[in-house]
Amino acid sequence: MSRPLPKAGRYALRVASLAIALGVWQLLTSLDIDLWLRFSQFPTVTDVASAFADRLSGPDYWTDLTDSLTRILTGFLLAAVLGVATGVLIARSRLAEDLLGPVLEVVRPIPAIALVPVAILLFPSNEQGIVFITFTAAFFPVLVSTRHAVRALTPVWEEAVVTMGGGRWRILASVVLPGALPGIFGGLSVGIGVSWICVISAEMISGQYGVGYRTWQDYTVVNYAGVFVGMVTIGVLGWLTSTAVELLGRRLTRWLPRTSYAGGRPLRRARATSTAVAVSPRAKEGIPHDQLV
Repeated sequence: MSRPLPKAGRYALRVASLAIALGVWQLLTSLDIDLWLRFSQFPTVTDVASAFADRLSGPDYWTDLTDSLTRILTGFLLAAVLGVATGVLIARSRLAEDLLGPVLEVVRPIPAIALVPVAILLFPSNEQGIVFITFTAAFFPVLVSTRHAVRALTPVWEEAVVTMGGGRWRILASVVLPGALPGIFGGLSVGIGVSWICVISAEMISGQYGVGYRTWQDYTVVNYAGVFVGMVTIGVLGWLTSTAVELLGRRLTRWLPRTSYAGGRPLRRARATSTAVAVSPRAKEGIPHDQLV
């Protein structure tokens, strides 16, 4: 079994993989390789870097960035709040499941980007319509993940709270929401990625300003280097927002045991620094002698 790389080595490996990918891109495009894929039509890495530098020096890039981030954060936060609330309600109430479930299940398979004509007709401005598309894209992953996470909770925890005199709100605050947090953040991670896909598409169709709008404009004027600038920007923004959601989820679920991987085999990560388990003197009295470390 191979030994796990240190943290610095893992970061170096990630940087190396990215550098290799960029090197292959530069090689294929600079040599105009045309086998089955037409890399001669692609801009080189240096062309994209030059266009990126020019775009950074202008005001339009930062305006587009601000508009796209505003749309994403507004729609995603609304989806997070309403998706979690609706998921918990449907999972905990048969009446809510019977009333809301059929409607949501009919609407859920419809791609959010297909709702662009509805948003144009429904909302008085394109800005509100794009936020609606972003909200819809993130809402259903959060809803479904929350519903499944709440239904998967063991009834013993709830029964323990009821035994100690807790009511519905106490159960919700101390059992349902904390127990469902891992599933909720799984849905949030999926939702933020889908939101980026849909907001960029919506900006291309009906937006004014935004990364998607600018990328489509560059394509219409055959500025392929500018198109790749937009693609790189979208990728970096999506990675940053997804990482932020994941880090927040880890922060709020620190009580969960973590799993690390070494040599392809999962290893449980213990909180203690040694293999010995720290047991209090009083606790040792109730443990058989042959089980003490």
